[in-house]
Amino acid sequence: MFKEYYEKLLERISIDFNCTPADLREKKIIITKPALNEGRRSYSPGMPFLEMATLGDSTVIMADECLQDFLKELIKDKEAHRLFEFDNLLKLNEELKPYGYQMNHTHHMFLPCCDIKVEERFRVKWLYNSEISQFYGDSRFPNAIAYPEPCPVRPDRIAVIALDGDNIMGMAGCSEDAPHWQQIGIDVLPEYRSRGIGSYLVTLLKNKIIEMGDVPFYGTATANIQSQNVAIKSGFRHAWVETEAMKV
Repeated sequence: MFKEYYEKLLERISIDFNCTPADLREKKIIITKPALNEGRRSYSPGMPFLEMATLGDSTVIMADECLQDFLKELIKDKEAHRLFEFDNLLKLNEELKPYGYQMNHTHHMFLPCCDIKVEERFRVKWLYNSEISQFYGDSRFPNAIAYPEPCPVRPDRIAVIALDGDNIMGMAGCSEDAPHWQQIGIDVLPEYRSRGIGSYLVTLLKNKIIEMGDVPFYGTATANIQSQNVAIKSGFRHAWVETEAMKV
């Protein structure tokens, strides 16, 4: 399963970072120029100033022309994945400062690797598209759906809620970050944590997305071990890491 989704990932990264799948197979560091390719994922408005992703053996940096000479020097004699180590991210951050940018958070991204069948453990309710709108602005669910308001660029498509009577225990949701690419987020209320609700809902939603013929993926912060464990228990595997420059 992972191999199938990894091939789709190569296509995805090539659109997002203005390169080709063949570039990513060459196991090297690639520097490209920014482009707003049709169908790309976008997490910041306007033309990207710097975005970077690594698959481990290969790394692609899409960067403004003014950064290209610096980057060519930075990558000399470096293994692809080492650009995400602290000392190199710090060098990037210093270079960005005069342009009014700084490095944003690093995100670890996951793709499905196995099929997990779910036995019914909790009562759930499914919501689709406009049915989700009742929860916008609800501070209990900043990860499952867009917060505090819907995002037109990455619309929420599906949410699944676990219920304890009339009380919500947790919610998993997916946003369509690119055509047919659904990113899953999860929130479990504090009083219901450590019961397996998170992995239960994420697995249900992952399976639903696969049934639809779309690609489920999962992203989380570098040090969010709990969230990464939810991904692993739900049948995901670590696939790539990405970061970007953000306006100060």
